[in-house]
Amino acid sequence: MDKETYQAKLQAQLDQWKAEIDKLQAKSREASADMQIKYEEQIKNLRERRDELEAEHEKIRSASAEAWRDFKTGADAAWDNMSKAMKSAWSRFS
Repeated sequence: MDKETYQAKLQAQLDQWKAEIDKLQAKSREASADMQIKYEEQIKNLRERRDELEAEHEKIRSASAEAWRDFKTGADAAWDNMSKAMKSAWSRFS
């Protein structure tokens, strides 16, 4: 996979996760006070993981065509962490 394709794939997934986090945020507003606290903790965690992935995405975006693969490993790990966190969040609150 080339740099541009990887960046597009990563950006599309980031956009999807942002929308899912927004859905959780909206759902939290309808929950009881105790559940709102749990939602907020999970949403904070998801946003932190998303920020990590966005930072890795930025490294790739600014890297040269030759060097971007050096950052891909970090982005892949952040992607995996974010994916697991999203699955966990939806399973807890669905």
